[in-house]
Amino acid sequence: MPSSTSVPVEPPKPPKLDLDEFIATAVSATPVELHPFFESFGKLHTRKLWHQLTLKLYEFFDHPLSRPFRVNVFEQFVRDFESKLNQLKLVEMGTKVSKEIDNPQSQLLFLNSILSRIDAEKSQEAYVLLLANIAYAKLVYGDLEGTKTDMDTAWKTLDRLEGVDTAVNASYYKVAADYYKAKAEYAPYYKHSLLYLACVDVATDLTSEERLLRAHDLGISAFLGDTIYNFGELLMHPILDALDNTQYDWIKKLLFTFNEGNIGKFEALAPLFPQEPILEENYPFLRQKICLMALIESVFKRNANDRTMSFQTIAEETRLPVDEVEHLIMKALSLKLIRGSLDQVDQKARITWVQPRVLSRAQIGELATRLGAWIDKLGSVEQRMAPHVSTAA
Repeated sequence: MPSSTSVPVEPPKPPKLDLDEFIATAVSATPVELHPFFESFGKLHTRKLWHQLTLKLYEFFDHPLSRPFRVNVFEQFVRDFESKLNQLKLVEMGTKVSKEIDNPQSQLLFLNSILSRIDAEKSQEAYVLLLANIAYAKLVYGDLEGTKTDMDTAWKTLDRLEGVDTAVNASYYKVAADYYKAKAEYAPYYKHSLLYLACVDVATDLTSEERLLRAHDLGISAFLGDTIYNFGELLMHPILDALDNTQYDWIKKLLFTFNEGNIGKFEALAPLFPQEPILEENYPFLRQKICLMALIESVFKRNANDRTMSFQTIAEETRLPVDEVEHLIMKALSLKLIRGSLDQVDQKARITWVQPRVLSRAQIGELATRLGAWIDKLGSVEQRMAPHVSTAA
C-alpha cells in the first residue's frame, strides 16, 4: 500500500441531512437504551447548540451498546455539521469511531477522509492527533515505512506546539513507541514508552493486559538498550506493579538487580533467562552491562575524594579477571558513563565524574546517610574551631 498519508479514493459525500428522517430511522434500528441520545441529538441540532451536542455525542460513543452504530452516526449525522465543532473534539470522536472498522484499508480510508477535511494550520493539535492515529493504523497493517513517514510529519508540527492536550501527546508517543518495538530498537522504545505513560493514567487508561505487556516490554528494552544504564525512572513508575505475582515478576527483580549493579543477584537470576529467549541470546551483552553498572554503583557509593580505584578493587567489585578491567573502564568512558583517567603502570583508575542518575528510594536513602555523616563531620569541625575563634575574639 502507499506510504503517504493521502489516499487517492475519497468516499462520496453523504447526502444532506434530513434530521427527522435520521432520528426516526435511528430510533427504529437501535436498542431502547440509546433512544434518549437520539432525542437529545435532534433537539440540540435544531437549536444549534454545538458544544452541548458534542458532549452528548461523547456520551453516546462511550456507551457500550452504541458500538454497532458509531460509524453510521458519525458518517450520516456528525459529518453534516462537523465544521461547526471543535476540530480536536471532532478528531477524538472520529478516531474512537474508526476502531469499530475491522478492515484495515477501510479504517485508513475513513481516517484519511477526515484528514482531508481538517485544516492543518488552523487545527494543529487535531492534525497531529489524526496523523498519529493514521500512523498507528498503518503500523497494525504492517506498513512500517508509511508509519514512520506519518510519525515524522506529525512530530514536525508537535515539536513547535506549546500547551498541547495530553491526548495528543499520548497518541504520538504511543505509536512512536510501538513503531520502535516493531523495529526492535530498544532505547528509542524505552524513551517513547515512558513519555507515553507520562501522558496517561496507567490505572484507568490501560487495561490490565496492556499494563502487563507494557511493563514487560519496558523491562526487556531496559536490559537490551545499549545506551540505557540507569533504570531509576522506570523503577519508580507504577507500571512495574503490573509484573507482581505474574510469570514476569522475576523481570522486576532483575531490573532492581541491574540498577544496584549486584552481580551476585544477576547470576542467581540468570537461570531464568531461557523464559525470555532474547535475553538468553544476548547474555554476553547483559553480563558486560551488569559489570558496567556494578562499576558505576561502586563509584557512586564512594566519596568524591575517594575515587581513585585500583584495577584489583574494580575486579573484585565487578567479578572480572584483572586483565579485563582496563577494557571495562574504557567501555564506560566511551559510553560517557564516567570521566577520568587510567594509569596503566600503577594499575589504577582515577574517576572524576559519574553520570547523573535518577535514584531509587534505596539509593536516595544511602545518599541521605552520607549527607548526614558529612553534616556531623562539619559539626565536629565547628566544635573544634569554636574555642580558637572565641580566644581570637
